[in-house]
Amino acid sequence: MLKDITLGQFFPGSSFLHKMDPRMKLILTFALIIIVFVSQGFVGFGLILAFVLLVTLSSGIAFKFLVRGLKPVLFIVLFTFVLNVFFQTGGEVIFKLSFLRITDGGLRMAFFLAARLVLLVICSQLLTLTTSPIALTDGLESLMRPLKRFHFPAHEIAMMMSIALRFIPTLMDEANKIMKAQTARGADFENGNLVQRAKAMVPLLVPLFVGSFRRAEELAMAMEARCYHGGEGRTRMRQLRYGWRDGTAAGVMAALLAAVLLLNYFRVV
Repeated sequence: MLKDITLGQFFPGSSFLHKMDPRMKLILTFALIIIVFVSQGFVGFGLILAFVLLVTLSSGIAFKFLVRGLKPVLFIVLFTFVLNVFFQTGGEVIFKLSFLRITDGGLRMAFFLAARLVLLVICSQLLTLTTSPIALTDGLESLMRPLKRFHFPAHEIAMMMSIALRFIPTLMDEANKIMKAQTARGADFENGNLVQRAKAMVPLLVPLFVGSFRRAEELAMAMEARCYHGGEGRTRMRQLRYGWRDGTAAGVMAALLAAVLLLNYFRVV
């Protein structure tokens, strides 16, 4: 499962999405998340899914790679779906067994929540896969810059978030190495019940935490040796500028929002 975690990885490319300004990609990602929650019909979700598929194809990233990244959250999606199917009331009863019953309203709500979770994960993956950690840091800091007048540590927050995303694949690689080493020594991470598998993870977590603290200390020492003292007076080699790609993407997102709102207004299922 560890190798299926794709959040935080970056794939260089020259696609339309790769060349967009990171600030606009952050804004449009949040806008797409809002659109996902605003949509209230199957047609709206189909429209959003078609848009996500089109963006994925244009970015040059294989869709099966995004699907593989859904495996770590598959249990949460299925649990949410089942919970809403059996315990959501409203609508006509389709199936009933003792105290358990399935209604058309419960199925509808279960589908919406599961689809929203899947789309949220895919949107987050597209953002990190097509944006380098440095560009993501600069974009976050630029968007939060107006908060500096209220003494908000915009640069520090952006730096911490980007470092956390950057170290996700690094920690996953280290976890895989530790798991292979423990497996060679007789550890079994696949068989047994849930409690046994949880106990088997203890020899994996302890060295992983130790390695994480060691990497954090090494990073802090490297930054201090390079006289890093926050964002004050810091210059950038690459200046952020909005271009025609950002305006085009914003127009497409506005059209998608308008289409979803119209579908909701006319109650298109």
